[in-house]
Amino acid sequence: MYTLFFSPNACSLASHIALAESGLPYELKRLKFAENEQRSDAYLKINPKGRVPALATDRGVITETVAILAFIAQAAPEAKLAPLDDPFLFARMQAFNAYIASTVHVASAHYRRHARWADNQSSFEDMMAKAPKNVHECFQLIEDDFLEGPYVLGEAYSVADPYLYLMTGWLANLKLDRADFPKVSAHYDLMKQRPAVQRAETEQMAVS
Repeated sequence: MYTLFFSPNACSLASHIALAESGLPYELKRLKFAENEQRSDAYLKINPKGRVPALATDRGVITETVAILAFIAQAAPEAKLAPLDDPFLFARMQAFNAYIASTVHVASAHYRRHARWADNQSSFEDMMAKAPKNVHECFQLIEDDFLEGPYVLGEAYSVADPYLYLMTGWLANLKLDRADFPKVSAHYDLMKQRPAVQRAETEQMAVS
């Protein structure tokens, strides 16, 4: 049994969807960010970074979305969540997920999590003003060069798809319209139809 530590609407949703796709047994532990539970002593013993997601396994805890997604895909090879028999395609999937984690997510975080990088109000305002432009440029690159369609790697679904789905859902937070990116928007609509996505989103609302 795996345990996923998550917060609703956080990046942990991508890992949650992957677990729902995998067929692996799992349970959920919700962290209430409004109560700062991610910084509690109990959780810091699980994940000293004080972030989500964290996935508890029988061998220890895995953190970072890119690592968790790859682990789930490899732990459930029969679910075909990654091109495990093709090192080149697997690397392309990992490159996409790394771009989401290191660039797109960070650009988005500058809009609401600006206190991580600065202390002055003027800096906050500057970051909030620039973040939508940066995220728009990231998604234009995804639209033009990275998303093969209908899924990230083409016809084959992979754990890159829930990560893109998550980030696409965040566009509205920055007052960006996903309709500006037709392929990305079609991908989002396709993902919405997947039972695992529906299951994960329902479970996130149900866990107290």
